Amino acid sequence: MRNWRWGFLYLAFLLGIEAQRTERISGSAGDVLEDDPVGRLKVFVYELPSKYNKKILQKDPRCLSHMFAAEIYMHRFLLSSAVRTLNPEEADWFYTPVYTTCDLTPNGLPLPFKSPRMMRSAIQLIASNWPYWNRTEGADHFFIVPHDFAACFHYQEEKAIGRGILPLLQRGTLVQTFGQRNHVCLKDGSITIPPYAPPQKMQSHFIPPDIPRSIFVYFRGLFYDVGNDPEGGYYARGARAAVWENFKDNPLFDISTEHPTTYYEDMQRAIFCLCPLGWAPWSPRLVEAVIFGCIPVIIADDIVLPFADAIPWEEIGVFVDEKDVPNLDTILTSIPLEEILRKQRLLANPSMKHAMLFPQPAQPGDAFHQILNGLARKLPHDRSVYLRPGEKILNWTAGPVGDLKPW
Repeated sequence: MRNWRWGFLYLAFLLGIEAQRTERISGSAGDVLEDDPVGRLKVFVYELPSKYNKKILQKDPRCLSHMFAAEIYMHRFLLSSAVRTLNPEEADWFYTPVYTTCDLTPNGLPLPFKSPRMMRSAIQLIASNWPYWNRTEGADHFFIVPHDFAACFHYQEEKAIGRGILPLLQRGTLVQTFGQRNHVCLKDGSITIPPYAPPQKMQSHFIPPDIPRSIFVYFRGLFYDVGNDPEGGYYARGARAAVWENFKDNPLFDISTEHPTTYYEDMQRAIFCLCPLGWAPWSPRLVEAVIFGCIPVIIADDIVLPFADAIPWEEIGVFVDEKDVPNLDTILTSIPLEEILRKQRLLANPSMKHAMLFPQPAQPGDAFHQILNGLARKLPHDRSVYLRPGEKILNWTAGPVGDLKPW
């Protein structure tokens, strides 16, 4: 395992070499990350009855802190944003504020079963009360859909694939946490965003940047989901089980199902943080790793990462194919020291961290602004998005029968 080399690497990190140095992202990606969307687009926010958003939140305030909360904070941000217009005739984009994930179990997990009817009801409302939906059937509208499998509205992949994207959203731009290439739940033109992670909570756990990174590989989380996958082969496509079976006794790997109170501090003491898929390919660990400067080891084949046109994930992370998990120790110990140091310098860049967060209040370059940048880059709309008088493309009666029931 090249002990001499990793002894040197361990010493280098122990001494805090370059602990506080940062490096700007080179080329166009760095410019894109720092773009200012103000002046480049105008957004009209539909005023919906509170039953679609505020009343749902009042019923369960836990929605403000779960990893799907981007739909709530994006709504709040847009209401006071400089890109908002009160004149729909001058709008480039239209936003429908529907909190489809704010229906939680006692354990705090979202139940998506009412979400299709809720979204359908909201679209029927805007189509009946404003002319803008009907002229494009939603092609100049965007929707925040942060479910596990986005607008497929199910937390189990097999059932999500069977459902497909809600038919009425087929022409809209979907802003979603789920991203996987060649998957029915990610359509062309979608904007992939990070899951919500509480900014103030994480910032309260920062430790001095010169503290040595004495943990080689770190992970806390499930390896098996016994309740939903007792045989252990379906959850995370077996990747998490492979991590545990191969490295539970490896001294380079600090991995466990326990979630200590020092979790955030531990990530700041680690060189690599594992970010494997679970039921979906994404998780908040990706955000946490970037914020705490721990090199994300991304184990999720075909994943589409947040703001991939602005964040150089190949430069800041390590990608490991699911089939190669048994070789994880060899892969990570073979990475040259200078490459690791450069990844850490890039991760230390504040613009990288800002892009992954939804802070209150909003800040330049944060995830809110990255979403707006993504929408601005889609402008101007092609004339083909506008329908001819009387033309219809979407089928309002398509989809599962249960989705057609009133909400």
